[in-house]
Amino acid sequence: MDMTEKILDIMRTEGQPLNAGKIAELGAFDRKDVDKAMAQLKKEARIISPKRCYWTPA
Repeated sequence: MDMTEKILDIMRTEGQPLNAGKIAELGAFDRKDVDKAMAQLKKEARIISPKRCYWTPA
């Protein structure tokens, strides 16, 4: 499972919009890796932002 899938899994499990810092904390990931993966997810339109700096699966 790659980083993007792990991030999506965490988002689905939590069931609420999360910011990158919280995702890094929940998954015990490096924040830079989370930011990079989230940039890819945004580019692919697989996550959306219901409010500033918080993301949820599309």
